[in-house]
Amino acid sequence: MQTQRRQDGARRRNGAVALGALGLACVLTAGATRPQDVLGSRTPALEETRLKLGKWIETQQLVSKERKDWQQGKEVLLGRLELVKQEVATLEDKIREAQTKVEEHHLKHGLALDEVDHLKSIANELGVRVAALEEAARRLLASAPEPVQVRLLPLAQRMPDESTKAKVSIAERYQNVIGILNELNKANNELTVSYEIRNLSDGKPAEVRVIYVGLAQAYYVSAGGEAGIGRPSAEGWHWEPSKTIADDVLVALEILQNKHTPAFVPLPARIQ
Repeated sequence: MQTQRRQDGARRRNGAVALGALGLACVLTAGATRPQDVLGSRTPALEETRLKLGKWIETQQLVSKERKDWQQGKEVLLGRLELVKQEVATLEDKIREAQTKVEEHHLKHGLALDEVDHLKSIANELGVRVAALEEAARRLLASAPEPVQVRLLPLAQRMPDESTKAKVSIAERYQNVIGILNELNKANNELTVSYEIRNLSDGKPAEVRVIYVGLAQAYYVSAGGEAGIGRPSAEGWHWEPSKTIADDVLVALEILQNKHTPAFVPLPARIQ
């Protein structure tokens, strides 16, 4: 049985081979009786396939290059983007810092403006006060003895009028007034001897010696023995003759000139 089966299989394989050979022979006979016809029909297809394959390879290379370039460009852009983010963060910090400084500056500026307004108000008040002091100083100078007026003339000339007040600082004006008041206070505590020209009883001017007792009283005596008393007023010093004080004034003058021993000298005085 087995031998029979092997024989049947061999026959079937042989039959299949014979049929295949017969089919191939038929194809070759029917489709291409001449070899050059078969090769001629296949050559354009191979060339086209080769060209397409070459284009596909080239395309794949370009795609690969573009992908590589894109990846590199992406990394560069990401790096630049990170730098830009850092710069933006730095700029934002600087902007916040600048805004803080601006706010502080505005605050300080506002405080400075308030301080300026306050100082202007004080300066205006001081200006009003120093003007009143200057007016009082002028009145005192007008009633001061002539030697004192002469001594204080430079300071008196430095007191500004209405047209020159803006050219002199308030500090200089106060300093000037204080200088005048100091000199007046000093003169008020001194005995001052001066040589002046006075009209005597005959109406003729003559040189007299005058003793100023501070700023409130004065006595004069002429070479001829005529004497008088002087007192300050708003219009200046007022002088009146006195026949009874000539000797006493002469004694007082000699004491002041160290020509007489110190002694009590009675002279009339009016206390206001």
